[in-house]
Amino acid sequence: MADITRRLGWRHLRGAPTAHVRHHRSGTLVHDGPGLSFWFRPLAAALSEVPVDDRELTMTFHARTSDFQDVAVQATVTYRVADPAVAAARLDFSVDPDTGAWRGAPLEQLGTLLTETAQQHALDVLARTPLSAALADGVAAVRERVAAGLGGDPRLPATGIEVVAVRVMALRPEPEVERALRTPARERIQQEADRATYERRAVAVERERAIAENELASRIELARREERLVEQRGTNARREAEEQAAADAVRAQAEAARSVRLAGAEAARSVKLAEAQAESTARLTEAEAARTVRLARAEAEGAREAGESRARARAAWLRVHAEAGVDGTETLRALTAALLAENLPRIDSVTVSPDVLSGLLTRLGGAPGTPGTPE
Repeated sequence: MADITRRLGWRHLRGAPTAHVRHHRSGTLVHDGPGLSFWFRPLAAALSEVPVDDRELTMTFHARTSDFQDVAVQATVTYRVADPAVAAARLDFSVDPDTGAWRGAPLEQLGTLLTETAQQHALDVLARTPLSAALADGVAAVRERVAAGLGGDPRLPATGIEVVAVRVMALRPEPEVERALRTPARERIQQEADRATYERRAVAVERERAIAENELASRIELARREERLVEQRGTNARREAEEQAAADAVRAQAEAARSVRLAGAEAARSVKLAEAQAESTARLTEAEAARTVRLARAEAEGAREAGESRARARAAWLRVHAEAGVDGTETLRALTAALLAENLPRIDSVTVSPDVLSGLLTRLGGAPGTPGTPE
């Protein structure tokens, strides 16, 4: 849309590089070209603005195939206005001198023309094509037919329109038909998937079998090697036992010889020690016997002398009692008391009863000349 500015009854138009502006004043073409900028009087000016850039027209329409199935066609047509003067003469591209907006809807007219023309050619090609072929190759066929039809349509050059490109994005059947058509493919895909799964399982089973066989072979080989190892260990053990037995025999022989030598030396030393001990014992025995004899002689001499001394003392004691005029009975009592005193055990204390004490006092206090009482 052109940019129009108001100034004191005048208008200033500033166009875009992609907009072709035509200015008529009183029926005379004054300005003609893209990207113009000029002043004009609104009461005497007739303005037209034709876009010359490439434009995309997206269309969606329904068609019927030869087997009476409805399909939806999604296509895009790229076009541009190649001759702005012709387009402005055939279509209403006039703009308001005050706002710069189109007075009509020229682009909608162009879209309707292009859509109906493209739809006509697409319907023509799809009406003679079954659904399966249309879904398989219909996109290319529809694109080529629509492009050829739009390129050969005389109304478009007469309107100043040039078709740049035609693109067909999709041909879609009805949802129920599409689901029905997808079912066989899904089944085939599922079958392929199942077959792939079975093959994968078969390969896995085969690999597991190979792995199990390898493991079994490994176990057999390990068992064989272990058997060889056990045999070798037994052989080594026997050899070690034989070597050990031989070493033990040599060691036993050496130990026996050493023991014999030690026993001989010990026996000789024992004999020498026994002889020395016997000699020493004999000397000690002789010395002990001599000492015992001397001690016995000394003890006998002492005992004889002690006996003689006691006999002389007893004789003297008896002689003293005899000389004192004491009869034999008193002498015997005195001897008996002396012997008792010598042989009695040690007495720590003596308890004298009153009766005994009274008797002793009576006897001690008796008159002289009483029998048994000393003078």
